[in-house]
Amino acid sequence: MAYILHLETATKVCSVALSYNGKLIEVIETEEDGYTHAENLTVFVEQVLSNAKLTPKNLAAVSVTSGPGSYTGLRIGVSTAKGLCYALNIPLIAVNALEAIAYQAKELHPTKNICALIDARRMEVFSAIYDTKMAELKAISADVIEEGTYAEFENLLICGDGAEKLQEIWKDRNLEFDVNIKSSAKGHVQKAFEKFQTEQFEDVAYFEPFYLKDFVALKSKKRV
Repeated sequence: MAYILHLETATKVCSVALSYNGKLIEVIETEEDGYTHAENLTVFVEQVLSNAKLTPKNLAAVSVTSGPGSYTGLRIGVSTAKGLCYALNIPLIAVNALEAIAYQAKELHPTKNICALIDARRMEVFSAIYDTKMAELKAISADVIEEGTYAEFENLLICGDGAEKLQEIWKDRNLEFDVNIKSSAKGHVQKAFEKFQTEQFEDVAYFEPFYLKDFVALKSKKRV
Protein backbone atom coordinates (compact mmCIF):
# COMPACT_ATOMS: atom_id res chain seq x y z
CA MET A 1 0.00 0.00 0.00
CA ALA A 2 2.54 2.63 1.08
CA TYR A 3 6.29 2.91 1.44
CA ILE A 4 7.12 5.99 3.53
CA LEU A 5 10.60 7.44 3.97
CA HIS A 6 11.32 9.01 7.38
CA LEU A 7 13.97 11.69 8.07
CA GLU A 8 14.99 12.59 11.64
CA THR A 9 17.42 15.51 12.04
CA ALA A 10 16.34 17.42 15.17
CA THR A 11 19.39 16.47 17.26
CA LYS A 12 22.93 15.18 16.71
CA VAL A 13 21.37 11.92 15.55
CA CYS A 14 21.08 11.69 11.77
CA SER A 15 18.52 9.00 11.08
CA VAL A 16 16.70 7.67 8.02
CA ALA A 17 14.09 4.92 8.10
CA LEU A 18 11.76 3.21 5.66
CA SER A 19 8.38 1.72 6.52
CA TYR A 20 5.72 -0.22 4.67
CA ASN A 21 2.10 0.07 5.77
CA GLY A 22 3.15 1.37 9.18
CA LYS A 23 5.83 -1.28 9.82
CA LEU A 24 9.54 -0.45 10.03
CA ILE A 25 11.62 -2.31 7.45
CA GLU A 26 14.95 -0.40 7.33
CA VAL A 27 16.81 2.17 9.41
CA ILE A 28 20.29 3.72 9.20
CA GLU A 29 21.47 6.26 11.74
CA THR A 30 24.50 7.75 13.41
CA GLU A 31 25.17 10.05 16.34
CA GLU A 32 28.36 12.11 16.34
CA ASP A 33 29.67 14.99 18.42
CA GLY A 34 29.22 17.40 15.55
CA TYR A 35 26.20 17.72 13.30
CA THR A 36 26.84 15.53 10.24
CA HIS A 37 23.42 15.72 8.62
CA ALA A 38 24.65 17.59 5.54
CA GLU A 39 27.20 14.85 4.83
CA ASN A 40 25.12 11.82 5.78
CA LEU A 41 21.43 12.41 5.14
CA THR A 42 21.20 11.85 1.38
CA VAL A 43 23.72 9.00 1.60
CA PHE A 44 21.53 7.28 4.20
CA VAL A 45 18.44 7.78 2.01
CA GLU A 46 20.20 6.04 -0.88
CA GLN A 47 21.41 3.21 1.38
CA VAL A 48 18.00 2.59 2.95
CA LEU A 49 16.31 2.38 -0.44
CA SER A 50 19.08 0.20 -1.85
CA ASN A 51 18.86 -2.20 1.10
CA ALA A 52 15.14 -2.57 0.48
CA LYS A 53 15.72 -2.99 -3.28
CA LEU A 54 13.58 0.07 -4.00
CA THR A 55 13.97 3.34 -5.87
CA PRO A 56 12.59 6.77 -4.90
CA LYS A 57 9.72 6.17 -7.34
CA ASN A 58 8.40 3.47 -4.98
CA LEU A 59 7.80 6.02 -2.21
CA ALA A 60 4.28 7.15 -1.37
CA ALA A 61 5.32 9.94 1.05
CA VAL A 62 8.18 11.42 3.07
CA SER A 63 7.98 12.26 6.76
CA VAL A 64 10.34 14.76 8.35
CA THR A 65 10.99 16.08 11.84
CA SER A 66 9.08 19.34 12.25
CA GLY A 67 10.92 20.37 15.44
CA PRO A 68 11.77 21.47 18.02
CA GLY A 69 15.51 20.98 17.88
CA SER A 70 18.68 22.10 16.14
CA TYR A 71 18.13 24.98 13.73
CA THR A 72 20.69 23.63 11.27
CA GLY A 73 19.55 20.02 11.55
CA LEU A 74 15.91 20.88 11.03
CA ARG A 75 16.66 23.05 8.01
CA ILE A 76 18.69 20.28 6.36
CA GLY A 77 16.01 17.68 7.04
CA VAL A 78 13.16 19.83 5.75
CA SER A 79 15.01 20.96 2.63
CA THR A 80 15.91 17.36 1.78
CA ALA A 81 12.34 16.18 2.36
CA LYS A 82 10.93 19.00 0.25
CA GLY A 83 13.32 18.21 -2.59
CA LEU A 84 12.20 14.59 -2.62
CA CYS A 85 8.52 15.49 -2.45
CA TYR A 86 8.82 18.04 -5.27
CA ALA A 87 10.77 15.69 -7.50
CA LEU A 88 8.51 12.70 -6.90
CA ASN A 89 5.22 14.61 -6.57
CA ILE A 90 4.41 12.88 -3.27
CA PRO A 91 3.07 14.22 0.05
CA LEU A 92 5.11 15.69 2.89
CA ILE A 93 4.26 14.59 6.45
CA ALA A 94 5.50 16.40 9.57
CA VAL A 95 6.21 14.56 12.84
CA ASN A 96 7.22 16.52 15.92
CA ALA A 97 10.54 15.46 17.39
CA LEU A 98 9.34 14.92 20.96
CA GLU A 99 6.37 12.82 19.93
CA ALA A 100 8.72 10.66 17.86
CA ILE A 101 10.85 10.04 20.95
CA ALA A 102 7.76 9.25 23.01
CA TYR A 103 6.50 6.68 20.50
CA GLN A 104 9.74 4.76 20.90
CA ALA A 105 9.44 4.91 24.68
CA LYS A 106 5.83 3.73 24.55
CA GLU A 107 6.91 0.46 22.91
CA LEU A 108 9.43 -0.28 25.67
CA HIS A 109 7.53 1.18 28.64
CA PRO A 110 3.81 0.86 27.78
CA THR A 111 2.54 1.47 31.34
CA LYS A 112 4.49 4.70 31.91
CA ASN A 113 3.64 8.32 31.30
CA ILE A 114 6.49 9.68 29.20
CA CYS A 115 8.51 12.88 29.44
CA ALA A 116 10.44 13.33 26.20
CA LEU A 117 13.36 15.76 26.36
CA ILE A 118 15.69 17.27 23.79
CA ASP A 119 18.89 18.85 25.10
CA ALA A 120 19.06 22.56 24.32
CA ARG A 121 22.39 23.38 26.09
CA ARG A 122 23.14 24.07 29.79
CA MET A 123 20.04 23.13 31.82
CA GLU A 124 17.67 24.03 29.01
CA VAL A 125 15.46 21.48 27.28
CA PHE A 126 12.60 21.17 24.85
CA SER A 127 10.01 18.88 26.42
CA ALA A 128 6.54 17.38 26.25
CA ILE A 129 4.74 14.87 28.47
CA TYR A 130 2.41 12.12 27.21
CA ASP A 131 0.18 9.58 28.94
CA THR A 132 0.09 5.84 28.18
CA LYS A 133 -2.21 6.43 25.20
CA MET A 134 0.01 9.19 23.79
CA ALA A 135 -2.39 11.94 24.78
CA GLU A 136 -0.54 15.15 25.60
CA LEU A 137 -0.37 15.92 29.34
CA LYS A 138 2.00 18.88 28.90
CA ALA A 139 2.34 20.70 25.62
CA ILE A 140 5.72 21.22 23.98
CA SER A 141 7.68 23.92 25.76
CA ALA A 142 11.21 25.25 26.09
CA ASP A 143 12.20 25.22 29.77
CA VAL A 144 15.10 25.88 32.10
CA ILE A 145 15.23 22.78 34.30
CA GLU A 146 15.37 23.01 38.10
CA GLU A 147 15.13 20.45 40.90
CA GLY A 148 11.35 20.50 41.07
CA THR A 149 10.47 21.10 37.42
CA TYR A 150 7.39 19.10 36.34
CA ALA A 151 6.80 18.03 39.96
CA GLU A 152 3.08 17.80 39.24
CA PHE A 153 3.89 14.91 36.89
CA GLU A 154 5.56 12.26 39.05
CA ASN A 155 6.10 8.59 38.18
CA LEU A 156 7.36 9.53 34.73
CA LEU A 157 9.65 7.77 32.28
CA ILE A 158 12.30 10.33 31.26
CA CYS A 159 13.88 9.84 27.84
CA GLY A 160 15.54 11.64 24.94
CA ASP A 161 19.03 13.13 24.73
CA GLY A 162 18.14 15.62 27.47
CA ALA A 163 17.54 12.85 30.01
CA GLU A 164 21.12 11.92 30.90
CA LYS A 165 22.11 15.30 32.34
CA LEU A 166 19.01 15.33 34.57
CA GLN A 167 19.63 12.01 36.33
CA GLU A 168 21.63 13.67 39.10
CA ILE A 169 19.44 16.72 39.69
CA TRP A 170 16.27 14.57 39.72
CA LYS A 171 17.74 11.52 41.50
CA ASP A 172 15.53 11.86 44.62
CA ARG A 173 12.25 12.01 42.70
CA ASN A 174 9.81 9.27 41.70
CA LEU A 175 11.13 9.09 38.16
CA GLU A 176 12.57 6.44 35.87
CA PHE A 177 15.19 7.17 33.21
CA ASP A 178 15.91 5.44 29.91
CA VAL A 179 18.83 7.36 28.42
CA ASN A 180 19.11 4.89 25.53
CA ILE A 181 15.95 6.25 23.92
CA LYS A 182 16.95 9.15 21.68
CA SER A 183 15.81 10.79 18.48
CA SER A 184 15.35 8.26 15.67
CA ALA A 185 13.39 8.05 12.45
CA LYS A 186 11.98 4.81 13.89
CA GLY A 187 9.78 7.00 16.07
CA HIS A 188 8.11 8.49 12.98
CA VAL A 189 6.63 5.28 11.65
CA GLN A 190 3.33 4.96 13.51
CA LYS A 191 2.41 8.66 13.51
CA ALA A 192 3.42 9.17 9.89
CA PHE A 193 1.31 6.25 8.72
CA GLU A 194 -1.70 7.55 10.67
CA LYS A 195 -1.26 10.95 9.00
CA PHE A 196 -0.83 9.31 5.59
CA GLN A 197 -4.09 7.40 5.99
CA THR A 198 -5.99 10.54 7.00
CA GLU A 199 -4.20 12.72 4.42
CA GLN A 200 -2.73 15.11 7.00
CA PHE A 201 -0.15 16.52 4.62
CA GLU A 202 1.94 19.70 4.69
CA ASP A 203 2.13 22.33 1.97
CA VAL A 204 5.49 21.50 0.41
CA ALA A 205 6.01 25.07 -0.78
CA TYR A 206 5.36 26.82 2.53
CA PHE A 207 6.16 24.32 5.30
CA GLU A 208 8.77 25.53 7.81
CA PRO A 209 10.27 23.81 10.88
CA PHE A 210 9.05 24.64 14.40
CA TYR A 211 12.10 26.01 16.23
CA LEU A 212 10.61 26.95 19.64
CA LYS A 213 13.38 29.32 20.75
CA ASP A 214 12.11 30.93 23.97
CA PHE A 215 13.03 29.37 27.32
CA VAL A 216 11.03 29.77 30.53
CA ALA A 217 12.44 29.19 34.02
CA LEU A 218 9.99 27.09 36.01
CA LYS A 219 9.99 27.36 39.81
CA SER A 220 10.93 24.30 41.85
CA LYS A 221 8.02 22.52 43.50
CA LYS A 222 8.83 20.55 46.65
CA ARG A 223 6.80 17.46 47.32
CA VAL A 224 4.73 17.56 50.48
